[in-house]
Amino acid sequence: MNDQRKSAESSASPFPFPEPGVPRIRNVNWAGMWALYRKEVRRFMKVQLQTVWAPALTTLLFLVIFTVALGGDKRTIMGVPFASFIAPGLIMMGMLQNAFANTSFAILSGKIQGTIVDYLMPPISNAELLGALVAGAMTRAFMVGAAISAAMALWPGVSIMPAHPWAILAFAALGTMFVSLLGVLTSIWAEKFDHAAAVSNFVIAPLSLLSGTFYSVEKLSPLFQGISHVNPFFYAISGFRYGFLSIADTEITRGLVMLVALNIVLALTCYSLLRKGWKIRP
Repeated sequence: MNDQRKSAESSASPFPFPEPGVPRIRNVNWAGMWALYRKEVRRFMKVQLQTVWAPALTTLLFLVIFTVALGGDKRTIMGVPFASFIAPGLIMMGMLQNAFANTSFAILSGKIQGTIVDYLMPPISNAELLGALVAGAMTRAFMVGAAISAAMALWPGVSIMPAHPWAILAFAALGTMFVSLLGVLTSIWAEKFDHAAAVSNFVIAPLSLLSGTFYSVEKLSPLFQGISHVNPFFYAISGFRYGFLSIADTEITRGLVMLVALNIVLALTCYSLLRKGWKIRP
């Protein structure tokens, strides 16, 4: 009788909450991920003149300077005009650099400003946290890519008509995901903004500029060809260019496999560090 009375009283409780210690979110916290994703997007959209439109202008200046200085319409690479050859690479280079900039700032700014609790206290798992950060960075990268493409479409002599849309989407997604995860790793490791800037200046910038954006790797010596083939940015840019021009410096399948493998390794590494709280928890 006492047990039945307690059961009836609990069922008649006006507060339909679970017992303490019983989780309400049993699977994926989509609402939490969406909230963090929106926070990341709003963070860079508040200064979109700097985060979206400025990279488009800078990349367009690269196109203008290199086409004017290196032959303009008279020069061809791999059978296509020079301007059309470098345009996809410049778009992808801008996307990669801005995806890294977004995630490399996220957790680091929280550590420096003392707001890291905003990432650690919400009821989202480490995988959900990582997914939202990467998705926000990829969104910024795709917005930058769209802005750069729109600017280049106005420049005479440049053709950026998609030939293989699947390759454009696949390599854009895999490439920006790779640098986004690299940015998360940098943000976890760095203790001040100089550390993140050092990675950007001494790792990201050289890899992007030496990735075949402005030249064909086939024209290099065997030594530098080998160096280029261990550069992940080379596969992202070459595959992205294939999506527009149907030409590539390497096998498309090889590039896809390498980028997928690198993304898996980086994702597991970032997840492990977030789970351990390395440099982000006291």
